[in-house]
Formats: sequence, structure tokens, C-alpha cells
Amino acid sequence: MTEKENPSERRARLRRMARLSAVQALYQMEIASRGAKDVIREFRDHRFGAADEGPEYVEADENFFEDLVSGVVRNQATVDPAIDDVLADGWRMERLDATVRAILRSGGFELFKRDDVPAKVVIDEYVEIANAFFDGSEPKFVNAALDKCGRKARASEF
Repeated sequence: MTEKENPSERRARLRRMARLSAVQALYQMEIASRGAKDVIREFRDHRFGAADEGPEYVEADENFFEDLVSGVVRNQATVDPAIDDVLADGWRMERLDATVRAILRSGGFELFKRDDVPAKVVIDEYVEIANAFFDGSEPKFVNAALDKCGRKARASEF
């Protein structure tokens, strides 16, 4: 018999998938020069669904996903410079890999513009996403950058 998922575990899992999907959407928007509304619609129409609908679908918190993608776009003019400020000398967002940029933008948006999830949880979630994409030093880089963002945005949580 399978143990039933409790509501808080389910919410965390759905948000985790929304974060991963948001990173994928932000990457797609940058690489293919597509707008947020178009990519959000594509994810809602073709990628999200119940787990039993097939392996091509992912179950995610769609409203949270949309808030992340839209929020990054709406706040990019302030979030990108805030991230640039915590990067090592000589490093700027535009020099980073597009996937790393997407991870930092989404994580940075959550840290600077939302306060409904503890900073350390946000950082852990995006480090896990970085681990899903990279085997090298990128996850450590993401951890260091988001940790600095978290300390800057929410000093009282550290």
C-alpha cells in the first residue's frame, strides 16, 4: 500500500516543479526570443497536467509558475543589477550560461520580491535545480550567489 502524500508535502512538490518549469520557461524565452505570455500559455497547454495523464506532463503549481515567470520579467530591471552586485569582480549576468541566468533570475526574484518562503528554502530549491542541470561547479556558484542575494534581501533570516 502506498503512503498518501500529506498536503504540505504535496504543496512543496508542486512548487518545486513550478520552480523548475519557470527556469525552463525563462531559458526558452531568452534562447528563442519569445514573450512571457506565449511561453506561459505553452506550458499550461502542453506541459502541465496530472501525473496520470502521461510522462510528457508534469504536475506543478501553475499559478506559482506564472507568478515566477511574470515576476521575473516585470522585475528584471531591478533583480538583474541586484544579482550583478553580488557576483565576483568581472562577472556580470550577461557572461553567465543562459541556464544559470534563468536559475539566478528566478531565485533572485523570490528572494528580493517575495517573502512567503524562507530564504534558505528558496536557495536550497534553486541549488537542487542547478544540480539537475549541471555536474560541475555551477551549483556551488548558484548557492554562493543566491546566499549573498538572500543576505542582502533578507538579512534578518540569516
